[in-house]
Amino acid sequence: MSKRDYYEVLGVNRDASDDEIRRAYRKLARKYHPDVNKEPDAEQKFKEVKEAYEVLSDPQKKAQYDQFGHTDPTGGFGGFGGTGSGFGAQDFGFGDIFDMFFGGGRRSNPNAPRQGADLEYRLTIEFKDAVFGKNVDVVIPRTETCDTCRGTGAKPGTFPEVCSVCQGSGQAEVVQNTPFGRIVNRRVCHACGGTGKMIREKCTTCTGSGKVKRKKKINVKIPAGIHEGAQLRVSGEGEPGINGGPPGDLYITILVKSHDFFKRDGDDLTCELPITFAQAALGDEVIVPTLNGRARLKIPAGTQTGTEFRMPGKGVPRLRGYGQGDLRVKVRVVTPTKLTEEQKQALREFNRLCGEYIHEQSNNFFDKMKKAFRGD
Repeated sequence: MSKRDYYEVLGVNRDASDDEIRRAYRKLARKYHPDVNKEPDAEQKFKEVKEAYEVLSDPQKKAQYDQFGHTDPTGGFGGFGGTGSGFGAQDFGFGDIFDMFFGGGRRSNPNAPRQGADLEYRLTIEFKDAVFGKNVDVVIPRTETCDTCRGTGAKPGTFPEVCSVCQGSGQAEVVQNTPFGRIVNRRVCHACGGTGKMIREKCTTCTGSGKVKRKKKINVKIPAGIHEGAQLRVSGEGEPGINGGPPGDLYITILVKSHDFFKRDGDDLTCELPITFAQAALGDEVIVPTLNGRARLKIPAGTQTGTEFRMPGKGVPRLRGYGQGDLRVKVRVVTPTKLTEEQKQALREFNRLCGEYIHEQSNNFFDKMKKAFRGD
């Protein structure tokens, strides 16, 4: 499949200025960026636009493209002199050859728009807020574009100039003559630090960086049913972009406080409910606290300690679905420790009435112990 003309990709004329090419790129990059445009072919178009800009924004590559188009003037990998016989007398970049062998690809333009860095923030929320959801305000320390110079880094009324050493490319060339020809080694320009720009009078607010540290308050919606360790992505709230590129994203990691009574098991809640011996033996209807208020639970007669009852729909809302989990209540029979004489007498009478049954259980227990020691 043949490549489209780079000028056609950016929608500019062949005599377009550098500013016109840059503006066209920024407009199309924002339009087709994968984080913004969800159409199936958006990512491919974004790559096409980026490739076109990397060529047309570089004076050397642009001149070569204007002369040869997409055709490789060297005739392929056969040779740098066009004869296919090895090293010729033409100039070549050692870094470019290294990229051919090791997959480095094209060098990026220092003035090309680049997306800002992502930020991460750890947010601790209450147990109930994780269950029911909530809107919370978080204060994020981050870098923002300087309002004084509008990100240029230059004093108001002045503008950055194209670096006179590298002519805006951000790279300086060191030429070495060898028996194989002239070797051109490209390095980061020492004069501009690779930015391709020189600032004569720096902005006093940001000292020439074009950015300042600030704290920003951001309202975040915590969805109902969120769990410990989940991440929320807030698009465009990361570090600002470089050279007009899009900002990064903010990722909020959720930490949930523990609860005094409830524990969470997926979408279910669990708790332990103490009941009396009389309630366990005779049965009862007890009040159970839930996160939505109080509910009634029927305890059947003869309930043993450790028995678990399930209360449907009293758990956590399902984050990616409908309905809620359940509340699982485990009962624990509590043995009284302080008894009045009247209560003790009542228990003795109870034992007397159940004596034959208890005596039988006791004998069975001791019989089993004797057999275990005898090895029967």
